[in-house]
Amino acid sequence: MQIETTWIVLTAVLLLVELWAINRVRKAEGKSSNKLLWIVVIVFVPLIGVIAWAVAGPKHTDHNPHSPQARQ
Repeated sequence: MQIETTWIVLTAVLLLVELWAINRVRKAEGKSSNKLLWIVVIVFVPLIGVIAWAVAGPKHTDHNPHSPQARQ
């Protein structure tokens, strides 16, 4: 019984991480075709797709007007 509960919790965590990653991909700057490709990879190859996106995927840029880079 405990093993099934563990798998259910791990699946729920992976689903939440996938939804978060898809949302970040949607909000990232870049071409729509690249975004679509990342979303397809994340959805159809869940664990490997999320790891690959975290390492090499589109990065979210924060446009904070108070950052030192914005003043230059």
